[in-house]
Amino acid sequence: MSAERTPEPGIPGEAGTSGPRHRGKGRRRKPRSGRRKGLLVAAWTTAGIVVLGGSGAGYLYFKLNGNLKSVDIDQALGTDRPAKADNGSQNILVLGSDTRADGNDKVGGGTDDGTARSDTAMVVHVYEGHKKASVVSVPRDTIVDRPECTDTSGTVHDAASGVMFNSAYATGGAACAVKTVESLSGLRMDHYLEVDFSGFQQLIDELGGVEITTTQDISDPDSHLDLKAGTHTLDGEQALGLVRTRHGVGDGSDLGRIQLQQAFVKALVERVKDIGVLTNPKKLVDLADTATKTVTTDTGLGSVNKLMSFAAGLKNITPAHMNMVTMPVQYDPADGNRVLVEETKAQQVWAALKADKPIPRTATENTAAGGAKGVVSAP
Repeated sequence: MSAERTPEPGIPGEAGTSGPRHRGKGRRRKPRSGRRKGLLVAAWTTAGIVVLGGSGAGYLYFKLNGNLKSVDIDQALGTDRPAKADNGSQNILVLGSDTRADGNDKVGGGTDDGTARSDTAMVVHVYEGHKKASVVSVPRDTIVDRPECTDTSGTVHDAASGVMFNSAYATGGAACAVKTVESLSGLRMDHYLEVDFSGFQQLIDELGGVEITTTQDISDPDSHLDLKAGTHTLDGEQALGLVRTRHGVGDGSDLGRIQLQQAFVKALVERVKDIGVLTNPKKLVDLADTATKTVTTDTGLGSVNKLMSFAAGLKNITPAHMNMVTMPVQYDPADGNRVLVEETKAQQVWAALKADKPIPRTATENTAAGGAKGVVSAP
């Protein structure tokens, strides 16, 4: 009888193996293959592009390094946090923010009072060995108990019960968003990556667009999106509209939008793989310049060197090795526009990641879904 292969963690159903802002510095790294560069929405794509574009030659080095922005989350949150994992795994909180600063007001970002929200939130768990990952999307409309937190300027924000998840970022920025996710999951967030809308839009345009296929018409005036069923190459504005729309598909909830976002990630990865930036140095520099302007990180990733090292450590994670799910929720009976955490199933998700094991399929079955799965795919 032939030896049976032991699967690595990350895919449900398989057994797992045991096992205020700052500026930053960088150097050149050997280019990686395209598939390995595309990682997760714009933030992960950014990390991959930085691996390519982080030239240590004089001006370019300082330019890219000077673009990066970081926040000291560890100092803001102190020691009252979950313990760091000792099994070689990592957890990263990836946020898409709609602040109206830096041009985001032109793409519909932020609120009328000037505050920002976390429009997209993903907990990325990188398994021991850094060959597979699970991605858990947290619906922005989830009703949660927000813990007391201290933002990066030292201001303390009171705890609040029965509020929307994205109010954490609006209240206290990155530090309070991390604190809330850690309270929800019981997992320590080792790193933080934030992408703003205007940077995302520009990055897609500089990539030359992203090709997707839709199985039905998608029309949402609020996000300036009007697509007929078929194959399209989305420019930056259309791509932004797709990942933000919630009324054009499915049940009109944030859950449907999450399903579109997860499908767009795969199409984006394919585009980065095929773009051929390695043969076009100018495009490479332009992409790296935009990418480093687009993200805000924790100080642990706050230099080109650190970001390159982080991205290089993820080089073996391909789309086939990424399991993407939504945190288990149910619709709120009192308000159809809100969802409630399905506590038992959600704890199965977080417990699996804490143990560095695959997320059980049963943890995400029979939960609110959104009705948009399969509407968008890579061609």
